[in-house]
Amino acid sequence: MRSLVALLAVLEVVLHSAVSLNLELRNFEKLTLIYLVAAVPFFITGLLFSIVFARETAQIARLYGFDLIGGALACLMLVPILNVLGAPNAVLCAAVLMAVAAALCSITQRQKTIAAIIAVAYVVLIAANHSGKLIDIIYAKGLRRDASWVQFARWNALSRVEVDQVGLAKYIVIDADASTAIMNVDPSLWDRDVPVGSDPGTWKQSSPFNWKSDLMNAAPSLANVLRPRGDFAIIGPGGGVDVLRAVANGSRNVTGIEINPLIANTIMRDRYADYAHHLYERSGVHIHVADGRSYLRSSRDHYDVVQMTLVDTWASTAAGAYALSENNLYTVEAFREYFDHLRSDGMIAITRWEFRQPREALRVVSQATEALHELGVINPRDNFIVTSDGPLDQDGRPVIVLAKKSAFTSDEIAAVRSHLLSHPKLVNLYLPGDANAENAFTRLIASNDPHGFAASYQYNVAPVFDSSPFFFFTLKTANAIADLRGTRGGMDWRVNLGIVILGMVLLISIVAVLAFLVIPLAYEPQASHPRVLPLSYFIAVGLGYILVEITLIQRFVLFLGHPTYALTVVIFLMLLASGTGSLTARRLTAGPRALKPVLLIIVIAVVAYLGLLPVILRSLIGLNFAVKLLVSGALIVPLGFVMGMPFPTGLRLLDESSIGTGLTEWAWAMNASASVLGSVLAMVIALHFGLNVTFLCGALAYALAGLLTPALSLLRLSLVRLD
Repeated sequence: MRSLVALLAVLEVVLHSAVSLNLELRNFEKLTLIYLVAAVPFFITGLLFSIVFARETAQIARLYGFDLIGGALACLMLVPILNVLGAPNAVLCAAVLMAVAAALCSITQRQKTIAAIIAVAYVVLIAANHSGKLIDIIYAKGLRRDASWVQFARWNALSRVEVDQVGLAKYIVIDADASTAIMNVDPSLWDRDVPVGSDPGTWKQSSPFNWKSDLMNAAPSLANVLRPRGDFAIIGPGGGVDVLRAVANGSRNVTGIEINPLIANTIMRDRYADYAHHLYERSGVHIHVADGRSYLRSSRDHYDVVQMTLVDTWASTAAGAYALSENNLYTVEAFREYFDHLRSDGMIAITRWEFRQPREALRVVSQATEALHELGVINPRDNFIVTSDGPLDQDGRPVIVLAKKSAFTSDEIAAVRSHLLSHPKLVNLYLPGDANAENAFTRLIASNDPHGFAASYQYNVAPVFDSSPFFFFTLKTANAIADLRGTRGGMDWRVNLGIVILGMVLLISIVAVLAFLVIPLAYEPQASHPRVLPLSYFIAVGLGYILVEITLIQRFVLFLGHPTYALTVVIFLMLLASGTGSLTARRLTAGPRALKPVLLIIVIAVVAYLGLLPVILRSLIGLNFAVKLLVSGALIVPLGFVMGMPFPTGLRLLDESSIGTGLTEWAWAMNASASVLGSVLAMVIALHFGLNVTFLCGALAYALAGLLTPALSLLRLSLVRLD
């Protein structure tokens, strides 16, 4: 019952805690508070499971199996709940399920009645909180949100999307931070002056406003200057800025690939279609709800321009949640696919934020250089044009990188130069053949060696691949804190703060495990040396499971189209398969001798997946989503089934060897703590060494567990000798 009340209290504390984008002790304290408070329901649930396991040792395999199957069903329910009710209400739904479980497990009628009343109360609260009327996000990136601006807000499984009214303008705001303007102009009238005082993009306007002049004075306009009537593939069109610019310049075929249906359908084609002059419903504009890279990979079409403008939300990177970063769009393999879908003289046009000390757009150049090398371009110094939307500063400027498989022609270079002269706001950072000013872009392109350049550069701008798709992780860990201190206060700070928060979470996790598990075990009156090795087995199994699981999530992000889908599908399949494996473990693994082959099979399977999984997923990327789910099941279920056996089998063997010593509870706790630490450790390993190394570490953890299996059956003999 306590956990039911605690869940609502935890939700309120988390939503009302403002963790700002500053590297200071106060933030560390707030993050620690959130961590510890959020752990309370899990602590109570873990206490419940450990008591049940200790009292029903003969049923450990069944109990653990049904626990995993329950978790799998929760994953299956998560996406529709997020789509219909939103994230805060999804947490409240968990409270309803806990209340139902409490009613089923209660002994007295009074307890059953109380649990039922609590369940009904939570259902009423969920209904009252529709669209976040009572419980919603209060702070974003440490700043209190101004709800008076919000005209429309809705959650789905991908993100939280709202439409804000700022002055006369309307903006789509994603994850309470990233924004994209909804274009309120007819493309056929975009070159006409707007009367004084009616500019929807500003608070005050003292002179006539012209949409064409404004939109062509932005860095992404260079793609339209060079290919005014070309066929465009626009990844992440958002509110339609790039789409409008392409249509208004004469393009008759614009393909927009928007991953979030709330943006593409609910906002742009429904609620705000009139405001946007039905831009997404115009002839020649084709909007598809899909992951940009997955769509292009499965498409047979070719384009004059593949364009991406500031496609990311900053939410997961700034929070340290690199597992959820939408960055598979920016790997070398992705760039190769973009080049493959261009016509012979086509170009990619990628706009990223850039700062006084370049790194994001600079890494785009690095990625494109590596991809062009793989396509046989020996020295692509004439294949780039780089332009900034104003002088670079610490707050960030949009910088466009144009890259072609062939060299830019003299006419194209002249057209760009003419556009820059007529739009002095734009700053030339690199033009082929120009005596460009000394900057990082000219040095990188002149070096023709992205890896060598990155080795001596202040930031990590080396090319990233699908095996390590962390495009936004540009800090070099050795001097990360110093770099962040030097840039604090600007937009650059919020992007790179994630590495600090990730480190803070790792440190908090280590301290929590030491304080609540390791130290109490060390000072327990009955503690003895023979306990160390058996409990180490459960730590190894917990680490192995979570390392493999997180790597699989990352591997399936591109295949399934979005981190949320990968997270849900992989965890669902893993838990379901592991639960089934646990239910059959008692018959298949009768002792330590039978357990070792199971662990060996896991190690061999993980190593095999290391090489085969990328090849299989890459070759099947173009399948229908429903078929992809079947393929995911075929790949994940066998591995998850076997991985569900080592923990319950080890727990049963431990109980048989240590009757009355209380080690069952400790084993459960050690396994759970290893999973918590391992989830953070997995991302630390992946960031620095790649997903392949993370996967391999999972295999090594299971191999270590295999070496520790004899300790499970020898514990009784050791305890007898000590007595």
